[in-house]
Parts: sequence; C-alpha cells; structure tokens
Amino acid sequence: MTRTTDGDDAVVDSAPSVITAGARGPIAEAEPHVLVHEPQTPGTSAKLAGGPAYRKYLGLYALGSLGIFAIWGSMGGIILPNQVQLIEFGRFFTGADSGVNLADLQNLKVQVEAGAVTASAEQQRLLGLLAQFDAARAQGLATVTAFGVFITMFIQPIVGVLSDRTRSAWGRRAPWVAGGAVLGALLLIALRYSTSIVFMAIFWALAQLIINAAQGPLTATVADRVVPEKVGSASAISGLGLMAGAILGSVAAGILFGAMGLDAYYPFALALAITAVLFVLFARDRSSKDLEVEPLHLGRFFASFLIPLRDADYRWVWIAKIVMMFGYTVSTAFSFFMLQGYVRPALSPAEATATAPLLALAGFPFMLAAMVIAGRWSDKIMKRKPFVFWASVTMAASFLIPLLWPALPALFLQGIIGGAAMGAYMVVDQALFIDVIPDKRTAGRDLGMSALGGNFGQAVGPIVAGQVVALTGGYTSVWIVSVLVVLIAAFAIIPVKRVA
Repeated sequence: MTRTTDGDDAVVDSAPSVITAGARGPIAEAEPHVLVHEPQTPGTSAKLAGGPAYRKYLGLYALGSLGIFAIWGSMGGIILPNQVQLIEFGRFFTGADSGVNLADLQNLKVQVEAGAVTASAEQQRLLGLLAQFDAARAQGLATVTAFGVFITMFIQPIVGVLSDRTRSAWGRRAPWVAGGAVLGALLLIALRYSTSIVFMAIFWALAQLIINAAQGPLTATVADRVVPEKVGSASAISGLGLMAGAILGSVAAGILFGAMGLDAYYPFALALAITAVLFVLFARDRSSKDLEVEPLHLGRFFASFLIPLRDADYRWVWIAKIVMMFGYTVSTAFSFFMLQGYVRPALSPAEATATAPLLALAGFPFMLAAMVIAGRWSDKIMKRKPFVFWASVTMAASFLIPLLWPALPALFLQGIIGGAAMGAYMVVDQALFIDVIPDKRTAGRDLGMSALGGNFGQAVGPIVAGQVVALTGGYTSVWIVSVLVVLIAAFAIIPVKRVA
C-alpha cells in the first residue's frame, strides 16, 4: 500500500509505482484504485469507495439499522398492544370475571347484534364490560403511540445539527449512535415493567426519543463516509433495513411474546444495544476532536423549517402526505384489536398475537415489487402525480374490502393491496418531494420537513381512530373514515403545477 500526499490525502491501494507530483497532486504510471479518501477538513470522516473497509462498514451499518428498525416493527404492532390490553383487561375484568374468554364474548356480541341469540342478564353485564374494555384499550394504545410520535417529531433534525458539531475520539456520530441505543435499550426494559397507560406513554415516548437520537446520526454516516458514486446503493440498505426490520421485528415479536410474554422486551433491547455498539467499535470513524464549528443560532435554525411551506407546490405535496399518512394510520393503528373485535369469528389474544405479524408479512413482497416498478416507471415517463394519485385511490379502495367483508381473509387481502399501494406511494412521493423542493441547496432540511409531515399524520391517526372506536362502539367506522381521508389525500395532489 502506498500513501500519497495529494490534495485529497487519499489512501491508494496499488502496487508500488513511480509517482510524480503534478499541479493537482501525484500522477501514477498506472491509474490507482482509490479505496479510502482521508478527510480534507479536520475532524470529518474518511470517504469509502470500496474494498474491505467499505464492505465492513456497509455490513455493520445494515446490522445497526436492523437493530433499530426491528424496534419499530415489534413494538407498535405486537408488544405495545398486548401490554395495553393486559393493563385494561385487569381494570375491567376482575375477581370472578378475570377468567372470561374474550373471543367467546366477542362472538356472543356478534350473535346478539345479529338477533341470533338473546343475552341473559349476566351476559348483558359482561357485554357492557366488553364495550368499555374495547373503548379503553383503543384509547390507551392511541395515547401511548401518539404521545411518543409527538414528543419525537423534531428530535432527528435537532440531533442532526448537534451531531454535526460533536467532537470525540470516535467521530461525530458514534457517541449518539452508541449512547442512544444503550440508553434506549434501558428505557425499553423500564417500559416492560410499566403498570399503567400513563407510565407506558412516558417510557415509550422517552425510548422513541432516545432511539431516534441514535437513528438519525447512524443514517448520516452514509453521507459522511461513502463516496457520492455509492451513496445511492448505501442508502438503499437503510430502506431495505426499514422494511426488513418492520417485518422481521413483527414476526419475531409474535413468536417471542407467545413464548415469553412481556419479557419479549429483553431480546429486542439487547439486540438494539449490541448492534449499535458493534457498529461503533468495528466500523470506527476518524476522530472529530479537531472539528471547527461556528456558533449555533437555534432561533434561525427552527425558523428555516417554515421556508419551504411558502411554495405552493411543496405545500400541497406536504399536506397530501400528512393526510395520506393520517388515513393510513387510522386503518392500521388497531389491527391487533380488530383481529379480536372486528373479524368474524373473533380470534383469541394468543391467536391475534400469532396472526398480526402475518398480515404485515403478506403485503411485504407486493410492497417491494411496487416500489421497484413504480420508481423505475415514473423515472422513465418523468411523471409523478399520476402514481401518487392512483396509489392513494388504490389504498382507499383496499379499505373497502374489510369494511364490506369483516373476516380474516379480507384483512389479508387488504394488506396485500394496501401494501402494494403504499410501496408505490412511498417511492414516488419521495421523488415528487425532491422535484418540488424550491431550493435544492436546502434539500436536507426540506426532506426533513417531509418526514415531519408524515410523522404528524401518523401521530394524529391513532388519536382519531381511538375516538372513533369510543364513540361508535366498534371498528366499522374506522374503515369509513380511512376511505374518506385517503381520497382527500389523492385529490390534494392535483393542484401541484410544476411537476406532471
């Protein structure tokens, strides 16, 4: 290996050769293959272009991403709903009622509503408790999930700025990645022992806050440490990690909760901490102790986020995303509870825990295929709006399936069609946002606002869905609201003018 001293201070992996210094740096007799570009600016990262160092970084980055994304997949769909249900069940079904079979009670409710049977006085009492329980668990889960999203909505942009300015022997991002993951793991353990909805909401919000403080800097290492020619490929790892983590986390949570109950928190917490620490230790970054930073003006920083909303096209796309994610989350927030209280025949809690991950798994290959097809097709014809519009319409149409057919196969069919629609939407909507950004020099900030809009929609969705269940006494109205809201999202794209 020969170390050159040109303007890029690059490490060159080549056989020894005669090198002469030119005006812009050394010139080798044979063009060397540059694998590691050492930083020009003190305190920043080396850029990787290939070779063992690049492959090691990419593998450990994928592992770290998977550890984080598995948390989102496991908690929201399986473990949190189960814990909320256990807490609320203990509040409403006490003493002799503690042994009641929820599936049998739900099926009795369907028969009574259909006029097939007449409930006894004791059955009427239990059905009254069931109605209160259904409303309480829906509102409880909405509180836990929405509070966490609201609390963490702004954390990644803020931590992004702070990590840009961090000085440490391990680089700018490492303290945030390792510290956030380890502290987040401890908060997940505290969440496991929460005995009320209030404590669950507090510890889950704190856990999300801290884990997001690790996720943002981890993602930023791609821009720090990968040459521009390979950023797209490296970024794809994050997208695949998101989907794989969501699916694998959900499936693993279903299996582990069935075997371990609430102790299923432990394996996920351990995996989160270990994968992050492995990334920091074995894909070590350059020191940032010599980093020079300018004074930070927080007021100007926060005010700058409102600038893109002054552009009409950006504003319409942003509004459409908020509404779309709101409608989508309304429909998905209580899938676990719908398996027990909406489909006919109703499933038991154990059956619902085993089945819920399969709903996500069923739609995964169709989501992946739609992402590839829609992304390439929209690039080929250079149009975005039709894809976003019809993906939204298709999503709304998929909600009609369980609305008209309240059975387990209908939820699977909706998951497949809705998964394909969401896959197409995610890819082309992101491209549409990039197309309408008013100033490409501020793309990072403006795409951060895009993510904030999606998070806001996802935060409001469960709250509205919980209120709908409480007011109507069931989940039928949730599907109706979802259809209407997602159709509004589709038509909100039409006023966009600069992009076809």
